[in-house]
Amino acid sequence: MTELEQILSGDGAAAPPSHILDGLSQEIAHRLPENAPHSIYEELWHIVFWQQISLDWIAEVETPFPASPRDGFPTVLDAEREYWEQLVARFLQGNAEASAAAREASRLEKPVRCPSRPGEPVRVMTVREQLENLGAHNAYHFGRIVLLRQLLGAWPPRSGGYTW
Repeated sequence: MTELEQILSGDGAAAPPSHILDGLSQEIAHRLPENAPHSIYEELWHIVFWQQISLDWIAEVETPFPASPRDGFPTVLDAEREYWEQLVARFLQGNAEASAAAREASRLEKPVRCPSRPGEPVRVMTVREQLENLGAHNAYHFGRIVLLRQLLGAWPPRSGGYTW
């Protein structure tokens, strides 16, 4: 496994995403600790939203950048339509696709167009840079999920996770 794959789906710097999501129920995933801006469900939905955009961009599909930060989080209707287990499965599928892209050494330096915020010029970055960006984004939000799990008394998971 390459270091980039490790960052995306392994346990390079923290517990693997699959462990961080392990053992959560629909009820806990939707519970919102006091003063927290988002639930675990909302954090994972946001990760999956941006993961799909990143996968689109490296596949040369110019999915538009969201018009508002709120567009990157689920609506009440989104959350009612997709159960926690389905959301986790969607994340894991996309995460496997991102890891597979990280293994394609011949494509990593290929430039791809990445639409920017409305009114900003389109950015061009390599597939590697886009995957690194995805890894950094995911690490940030998975850290939030771990903290939410801790606040909800649902950490560490059965599959293991760092407690320090």
